[in-house]
Amino acid sequence: MKPRAADDYAQVDEIAWQPFPEALSAGGIRWKLLHVSPEMGAWTAMFDCPRGSSFARHIHIGPGEYLLTKGKMEVRGGKDKGGATALAPGYGYEACNARHDKTYFPIASEFYMTFLGPLHFIEEDGATRAVVGWDQARALWETQTAAAKKTGKKKK
Repeated sequence: MKPRAADDYAQVDEIAWQPFPEALSAGGIRWKLLHVSPEMGAWTAMFDCPRGSSFARHIHIGPGEYLLTKGKMEVRGGKDKGGATALAPGYGYEACNARHDKTYFPIASEFYMTFLGPLHFIEEDGATRAVVGWDQARALWETQTAAAKKTGKKKK
């Protein structure tokens, strides 16, 4: 029999922000990986999104839930284009296979999100740019935090 998954805790204000990859975002988005759950295929992160920043086109392979704690987020073009305009404090649910051609932050914003499955980042023609699941998120986070420790940089 497999052992029970371990409980976890993260003191968010003690975790240094890391840059979210420019190939997957624009405008200087930063992130904090809070938890990965291989047994569920889930990963949880916080994102700091400067005014004018955005995430690249992607599809949610699995569903996700977010809590916008600061700012404003235009999802799927925002309310005026048939999507959602989230205002803090606001909660949103992203269904499996939800497609986002652009997730845009018109003002400085911050949100917490749990992804139940990977994000499939795509080009305009639908070609794969990257697939980011719990394992890829964890590997990127470990690489970034190891590099930050090596250079002595802390970004809180």
